Amino acid sequence: MTSTMIVLIVGIVVVLTAVYISWRAGRLDRLHIRLELARESLEAALMRRRAVVLELAGSRLLDPATSLVLAAAAHEARIAGPEEREHAESDLSRALRAAADQERFREKLTESPGGGDLLEELDAAVAKVVYSRRFYNNAVGVTRTAQRRWLARTLRLAGHTEFPSFFEIDDNPPSSMSPE
Repeated sequence: MTSTMIVLIVGIVVVLTAVYISWRAGRLDRLHIRLELARESLEAALMRRRAVVLELAGSRLLDPATSLVLAAAAHEARIAGPEEREHAESDLSRALRAAADQERFREKLTESPGGGDLLEELDAAVAKVVYSRRFYNNAVGVTRTAQRRWLARTLRLAGHTEFPSFFEIDDNPPSSMSPE
C-alpha cells in the first residue's frame, strides 16, 4: 500500500468518526429538547389539574369538608418547593381519589348545574397528568441512557446539563375516573 492510500483511508475513518460523533451530539441535543418539552407539558397538566380541583372546591357543589380538603391539597401542591413537589402532588392525587370515590360523587355533580362540565374538565385534567408524567418519565429514561453511553461521557457530548431525574408521584386516578 502506498502512503497516499493510507492517508486516504485514515482521512475517511476520521471523517466518518467525526460524522458519527456529530450525529450522536445532535441526537443528545434533540433528546434534551424533547425532555424539556415533556417537562413543560407535565407542568401544564399539573397546573391545570390544580386549577380544576380548586374550581371544584370553590363551586359549592361538594360538602364543605371535602371542599376544604381538596382546596388545601391543591394549594399545597401549588406552593410546594422543588423538594416537596412530588409529595404534594401525590397528596393531591390521594385527596382527589378520596373525594371522587365517595358514594354517588359523579351522580351528584352531574345532577348539579354546571357540575357535569366541571366533571368532564376534571376527568380530562386527571388523565392528562397520567399521560404527561408517563411521557416525561419515558423521555427521562431515553435521555439518561444516551447520556450514560461511553462516547457521550468521554467526549462530554451532553455538555454541562444535569442528569435528568424521574418525576415520581402517585397519579392513580380515582376508580370512577380511570383514563382510557
